[in-house]
Amino acid sequence: MLVAPVLIFLGFFFAYPMYEGLRLSIWDDEAVLPLREGPSLKDSESGRLSQGVTVEVLGRQGNLLTDADATDLLTETWFRVAVTQPDGTTVDGWAPESRIRVREEGPDGTPLSGTVRPKLGEPDDPRTTLRDGPGEGGTEVAFVEPRAPAAIVEVAILEVWFNVRGTDPGESAQGWAPSRFIQVFGDEVTGRIDRGSAGEFTTEFIKKMFNDRFFDPAWRTTLLLLVLIIPAQFALALLMSLVIHARLKFNSWFLYVFTIPMGMSDLAVGTLFFSVFTGNGLLNSVLEGLGIIDSPHVFLSSQTRNWIILAIVVAEIWRSTSIVMVILVSGLQAIPDENLEAAELFGASYWQRVRYVMLPLLRPSVQVALILRTILALQVFAVVIALGGGDTVTVLTNETFRQYADFRNNNVAAAYALFVMVLSLASAFFYLRTVRTDTEIER
Repeated sequence: MLVAPVLIFLGFFFAYPMYEGLRLSIWDDEAVLPLREGPSLKDSESGRLSQGVTVEVLGRQGNLLTDADATDLLTETWFRVAVTQPDGTTVDGWAPESRIRVREEGPDGTPLSGTVRPKLGEPDDPRTTLRDGPGEGGTEVAFVEPRAPAAIVEVAILEVWFNVRGTDPGESAQGWAPSRFIQVFGDEVTGRIDRGSAGEFTTEFIKKMFNDRFFDPAWRTTLLLLVLIIPAQFALALLMSLVIHARLKFNSWFLYVFTIPMGMSDLAVGTLFFSVFTGNGLLNSVLEGLGIIDSPHVFLSSQTRNWIILAIVVAEIWRSTSIVMVILVSGLQAIPDENLEAAELFGASYWQRVRYVMLPLLRPSVQVALILRTILALQVFAVVIALGGGDTVTVLTNETFRQYADFRNNNVAAAYALFVMVLSLASAFFYLRTVRTDTEIER
């Protein structure tokens, strides 16, 4: 009963999203198009062609459309008509929309009646063929004269299927495929496989990520922020936690003030510091008041990339230092007072007690704090958008969002997310191996 909820949580909120992200980054759902021996999904497979392969169009045929929500497809409309012949008899059959001129429609636009169109340019046989079913594959049942009145009994929408032939690297294939997967060129005899209906393993999306012009500045800026933020933030968090642990006067007040940033969202913090660094912001006002500058300085622009990075570092340190501080305070409170009293008894100064007693016993808490903060630094996003707009200074998470929202490329976005996850796992492994307790080292 205790383990089951944990397994359910890990399965639905950890394992499944991770599996889906990994699948999106290395699996192309539209990589291959299976061809059929006939114009029907029930026919056996005759071969496969990859997405993007140039094909020769050998023929076409319409099949009844079963997926009304499908897009990017070529359709034909066929009418089942009852036509009165000159001798007074009535014949029933199917004819394409191009052969029937609609004369009357219902209130909802449904065609009700019309006349048979004459075949222009064919004086030998101007009659129109009726078939026993919609599509050119139907059997001929009657021939009707041009301009004969026709009652439209039924309407059928067909999706065009193409008989194509193409050559994949090293293998040739021929068969039928729906128009939704084929792009036919203007000459109507050549085309290409626009997308497939079957998937396969691929590294194409990862290659696209590495070749993306934003990838190099994004990962370099992300690592630069790690180098600038983590040491400064850890040192500041340690000092703050020592102040809390010292139980000074107004100790509770210090704790409340230090934890204020924890109640603010990333975007709110980014907006706050944007108002600090903007042209009429607090920083310019202070500098002008002190006489250091004569006019407002532009800190956040496309020409001041270094200032934007500095603003991001300051905002992130202010925003997340309290998280590290809370973890370190918890670790300090777990250190027995007897250890500190013994060190003081033997003449150790306060900083000696910090270095030789507190820090060694704080290693588990330091481990957790560094892992958590590094992962959060790799995921920094809203602050970067608020201060830099995401163009002058970009990070990996910003490029993940750009690929997903702007370019609608879920696979490359998943590749970016996978890369961030790999960096997070690598940093966690590094801290687990380097910041270890004596017991872990002995093991």
